Amino acid sequence: MTREEAWRLLCEYTPTDSLRKHGLAVEAAMRHYARHFNEDEEAWGLAGLLHDFDYERWPSEPEHTRQGARILRDKGVDEEVIGAMLSHVPWNLEECPRDRPIRKVLFAADELCGFLVACALVRPNRLEGLEPKSVKKKLKAPSFAAAVSREDIYAGVELIGLPLDEHIRHCVQALQAAAEPLGLQTQAG
Repeated sequence: MTREEAWRLLCEYTPTDSLRKHGLAVEAAMRHYARHFNEDEEAWGLAGLLHDFDYERWPSEPEHTRQGARILRDKGVDEEVIGAMLSHVPWNLEECPRDRPIRKVLFAADELCGFLVACALVRPNRLEGLEPKSVKKKLKAPSFAAAVSREDIYAGVELIGLPLDEHIRHCVQALQAAAEPLGLQTQAG
């Protein structure tokens, strides 16, 4: 599946702009990490872009991801991408454990990207100058971006074996590269 085909599939199944942007954010982080770890950037990018493409039609477990996996298999998508998508949720871990780099990084990037977007949206400079110190301060405020699982963020960082500050820096850098399609450009004063 090409990136363009993946984008069309995401748009077909995901009418909500915010969830499409979430896919773009996680795609950016996955591509960044693929380059960092010298992995397949296209496969990692597809895993990030499509990891939640079925969520709006099938938001409940276990349909979320399993319906998407069925659709992707019918389209001949690589099992590495499908396995990553399946592994980012807890109900598929017996079948698809987080035992491969693509699976670990997708899990680690998913919640943190959502949190970083929330952080950027309340800042006039958006992602510009967003530092780990301020992100960690917001992580300690349970009312800020309350739907984001802090537990998953901390578990993800442990899974990939990087310090939290470094993981935040990697993801901020990735999101900065995708700021325009994410709507996170620095606002003019």
